Order: sequence, then C-alpha cells, then structure tokens
Amino acid sequence: MSTPIDLTALKERQKVAWASGDYALIGTTLQIVGETLAEACDLRCDEEVLDVAAGNGNATLAAARRGCLVTSTDYVAALLERGQDRARAEHLDVTFQVADAEALPFADSSFDAVLSTFGVMFAPDQAKAAKELARVCRRGGRIGLANWTPEGFVGQMFKTLGRYLPPPPGAQPPSNWGAEAWLHSNFDDRQFQVQVTRRHFNFRYRSAAHFIDVFRHWYGPVHKAFAALPPESGQALEADLTLLIDGLNRAGAESMVVPSEYLEVVITKR
Repeated sequence: MSTPIDLTALKERQKVAWASGDYALIGTTLQIVGETLAEACDLRCDEEVLDVAAGNGNATLAAARRGCLVTSTDYVAALLERGQDRARAEHLDVTFQVADAEALPFADSSFDAVLSTFGVMFAPDQAKAAKELARVCRRGGRIGLANWTPEGFVGQMFKTLGRYLPPPPGAQPPSNWGAEAWLHSNFDDRQFQVQVTRRHFNFRYRSAAHFIDVFRHWYGPVHKAFAALPPESGQALEADLTLLIDGLNRAGAESMVVPSEYLEVVITKR
C-alpha cells in the first residue's frame, strides 16, 4: 500500500519555493490576464471581491480599478507586500491579508466575486481549495479563474521540471485546474454553472536563454529546481527548456514570443 501524501509538508515546501526568487518580477508581466478576467466576470463598482493566492496582485488591481471593495490574500506575506506597493502607487484602497486558499478565514457567502489568476491551482489539496472558493462566494456571485492548461507552454514547462525533480507520489498536478473535465466535475452541479474560454498569454523575451535566465533567478519553482540539481542535470534541464521554447517560439531567431494556453473560467453560483 502506498503511503498517504503529507499535504502539510508539501504546502510548506511550496511556500519556500514561492517565497524564493522574486515572483513579482514575473507576475507583473501577466497583468493583462487579471484585466481580462475582471471583464469576463463583469465586476461592478462596490462589489465585494476576494483575490485568492493573489501573488503580487494582478486580479486585485484589476478589480480595484473597477471600483470593487477588494480583499487580497496569499500565504506568502512578501508577495502581498509587493501587491500593497502597487495598490499604494495607484492610490487604490485594498485590504491585504495573509490567508491559506485551503482554509479561507471568511464566513460563508462573504463575497460577490472570488478570483484567482494562476494561484489557487497550486494548492496541494485541490478539492478542499475548490470547496473554499465555493463556500465564500454568495448566491448569484461569480468565481473567476485563470488556470494554465496541461497542453500549454507553462503546463509543458512544469512537466519538464517534473522529469528532473519528480513531485511526491500522490501529489496532484496543478494543471488539473486547467482541464475542463476536472472543473466540471468539481463545480458543475445544480448550484454552479461553469463557463470556460480558452485564451493565450504571450511570453515575450529576447530569447530562450533570456527567458530561462529570468525564470531561474526569479520564478520560485524554476529557481528552486535549478538550485537543487547538480551542474550536469541543471545543464540538461536548460537544454530541454530551450528545446521546448524554440519549438513554440513564433517570433523567429531574433526574439521570443511563446503563446501559453490557459483557461479563463467563470463559475456562477445559482
């Protein structure tokens, strides 16, 4: 019999990974995803909005720019501080609070909209996180998600990392949240209606080498992967990532533009 996975230990390792590097330098490039999601959810002025696993606040800022009353949460306090800096610079009034996506410290039916862009999908206990999103959303409210798909560039990048540093046995891949069947099985019932749109975010860098250099220094999971590998394995990982990027690059030899598919999800609570 297999040993049950220690989700608490996995979560602690994830916290260390996301706190390493400086995700904010990557996160700010994804701002357009938060803006698009805010429009898809048709956010209204004065609605109460929760951003879960907010990182440095892309969906947070998008909602606040639309006049919403926003609470921005993450389990990494340093990321919330970067979001707070951004909100302060725009004179946006946002509440920031350290919170775990699997145990949100809010009452049932507290928010008109619950958002997460490339955040809650990394929660180790996926079923518990999904239930928490549903619990704090009011009847008639919306859950808005942006999730990388397994087939897209980021999904393939994580599969490549997994070949060098396999996840613990029994760990669920974050890309589950980017699979329509998984979303429907966890949300689509008499209480929820799931609407999914496939979109692409374009990663724009000078080259594959430039992308890898930025991500190995600042993007927590890639940063920790390279730090944990011996030099020869690190070189092999770099070669595999280069091959992946070059195969998807639509900008030619002089630059790098790599589309990465994600699901834009709007779940309405009836």
